[in-house]
Amino acid sequence: MLTVSLGHASLKGPRANNEDFVGAVTPEGAELDNKGLIAVVADGVGGHANGREAAEFTVRSLLCDYYATPDTWAIPKALDKVISAANRWLVSQSAKRAETAGMATTLSTVVLRGRRWVSAHVGDSRTYLLRDGELKRLTQDHIWEHPELDTVLSRAVGLDQRLSLDFSEGELQEDDCFILLTDGAWGTLRDARIQAIVEKFEDPQEAAFALVEAAVDGGAQDNCTALVLYVNELPRDTLRDSLARIRELPIPARLKPGQEIDGLTVLDVMHDSRVTLLYRVRLPNGDVAVLKTLHDSADPQDAAALAHEEWIARRVTDAAFPQVIPWTARSQLYYLMTWHEGESLRQRLNRGHRFSAAELADLGEKILKGLSSLHRLGIIHRDIKPDNLHLGADGRLRILDLGVAASDGQTEGERFGEINNPGTPSYMAPELFAQGDERPRANESSDLYAFGVTLYELATRKYPYGEIEPFQRPKFGDPVPATRYRPDIPEWLESILLKAVAREAVRRFETAEEVLLALQRGAHRPLQVARRRPLMERDPQLALKLLCALSLFGNVALALLLFMRN
Repeated sequence: MLTVSLGHASLKGPRANNEDFVGAVTPEGAELDNKGLIAVVADGVGGHANGREAAEFTVRSLLCDYYATPDTWAIPKALDKVISAANRWLVSQSAKRAETAGMATTLSTVVLRGRRWVSAHVGDSRTYLLRDGELKRLTQDHIWEHPELDTVLSRAVGLDQRLSLDFSEGELQEDDCFILLTDGAWGTLRDARIQAIVEKFEDPQEAAFALVEAAVDGGAQDNCTALVLYVNELPRDTLRDSLARIRELPIPARLKPGQEIDGLTVLDVMHDSRVTLLYRVRLPNGDVAVLKTLHDSADPQDAAALAHEEWIARRVTDAAFPQVIPWTARSQLYYLMTWHEGESLRQRLNRGHRFSAAELADLGEKILKGLSSLHRLGIIHRDIKPDNLHLGADGRLRILDLGVAASDGQTEGERFGEINNPGTPSYMAPELFAQGDERPRANESSDLYAFGVTLYELATRKYPYGEIEPFQRPKFGDPVPATRYRPDIPEWLESILLKAVAREAVRRFETAEEVLLALQRGAHRPLQVARRRPLMERDPQLALKLLCALSLFGNVALALLLFMRN
């Protein structure tokens, strides 16, 4: 596991007050695996009565609120959200009273998680990395040169309504040393002196005290703060320890009804794909659950993908999704989910059910609320379709199968192979068919496109661009209006469907909440969507050819007219 040691020190120097603030959180267990540890220094902007308050508030907010963000968020996203919230509060305080005007602070922070580090920075505090005898500065100072003043900050927390943070990240190594300093310390000591002092001490607390004392003794004119962090030991694996433990479990042999595994009795096989198996099982207390596992021919990448799927599913606690059931008796590779009586929307379509406009709107709202909660966690489903939407006997709609879901909390060292292909062609957004480096990653927009195709199919039993086969390179023109197949579909609903499945991402809805609002407004405030794009957009070459033909025809007609007159 990741183990570190750290120390910090802060001296006010010649100043009457110490406007610096420093802090760190070193959690243990699952929180260390999922969120890592965080260390931060801040320097309240001098010359303002509330500089110290700005620094302390920002540091305390970051140390507390960072651990309240979803585990599925990427570290930069979590840091940006939390620090931006602190920035907005400081700006609002500055606008309220004259005595709090200019309430701002610099900030430098580093997060260590697994085998990677991430730093965030704004202002003129600094973060250094000492590795293999070389000191590297990880941050750039945000200052303006001023002829009458030493420095003027160009960026700081609380300085402007819009905050822009600098981020950097990289791989950790054992014996790495991170050094966070305010400008009073680094401005006096300079880089060579900083490295020499830190290399003298094995104890980070002694190193931190030595740094600030040397800065004060060297004539520092500002507060001096240092935080020194040594990396003592790294996790054994680039994957999080919890995932590693799960994926190393043996894959169970194929099970038959009546057989038992870890006290679970198999009732029947629910689904059998190329790689995965779903069983309906009975727990010892009589409850029924779903057991998901792999075929015994699966490879280590499939095992890692299943472990990651469980990790994501555990963090999606919304009622629009099946819930993972903790099972401490597990001795083989599988995980348990809640089972719900009902059927998928695909099964309902196959039974010949004809969805009314009211049913479509109601189902659409339920799907969108689930997608909204998923996207707030930074998770992209990537395979929304009728097969993965389950309507329970209790009337609740649930989104199934996170097997190809992706979260922005995955680092490059945690990219897992996928159990299934990442998406079903007929529901994939046009941009996802691009080849090579041009192909973008699936995102909220592509999930909403798949939602639009799904609702379109429930309404018409057709696809807006026709069915797309695997490995096909489709060409996308204009989507076929739903009323061509279902004249009873109201215009307001058709407009929503056409916007949701627009070929260009910029023409679609941006968020699940935006689509939800359009559905809820319905016929009262319908969307205005063009049924066909202008010819110049659909086929610029054809449009130019027609324009040239018309021009030529006009010139010939004019020449004939002039000839007849003469």
